[in-house]
Amino acid sequence: MGGGGGGREALSATLLEIDSLVAGYQDPVVGPVSFALSEGEIVGLAGPNGAGKSTLLGAIIGTTRVFSGSARRRPGIRLAIQSQAPVRLAEMPVTGAEFLRITGAHRHVTPERLAPYLGQRLDRLSGGQYQLLNVWACLGSGAELVVLDEPTNNMDPRAVLDLADLLLASRESGRGVLVVSHEHELLEKVCTRLVEIRA
Repeated sequence: MGGGGGGREALSATLLEIDSLVAGYQDPVVGPVSFALSEGEIVGLAGPNGAGKSTLLGAIIGTTRVFSGSARRRPGIRLAIQSQAPVRLAEMPVTGAEFLRITGAHRHVTPERLAPYLGQRLDRLSGGQYQLLNVWACLGSGAELVVLDEPTNNMDPRAVLDLADLLLASRESGRGVLVVSHEHELLEKVCTRLVEIRA
């Protein structure tokens, strides 16, 4: 069961509203869950593995079945999604800088921590480096709502700290960010609010 918090957000500031949502595949997996996400918020979805966090994300982006309730995004909103395992081909002769241009993230100043990756081919980066670059591709894009599914996958402790810095800095952008992670310490550090998903 998820819980919301705070007062009633103004409709114009609400980017995402989840109302008594029950979602799954052939059968329900998660819910009912209710919460809202507004501009400038980072909301964390916390819970044990198997609780249905990624299934809930699937309902939000339209890849899993909604049995009851609703997941409503603000009409016309631009959405960026970072999956648990971003696709990377064995041969990817595209540099980090070219990748950020493709995603539109080059319009913002690239964080200094990512500078060493900009001249490297994507297929030469480690899994954690590629993951971090994908997170920035979402955060630096023009999206008003960013969804990050287990963004710490393949990251060492240093990269997780860098991820936290990227997320904290993104609060100033006014966009909304929804983060799914089993790393409770990360969520506590960066999120304005947590929604607990129970198995």
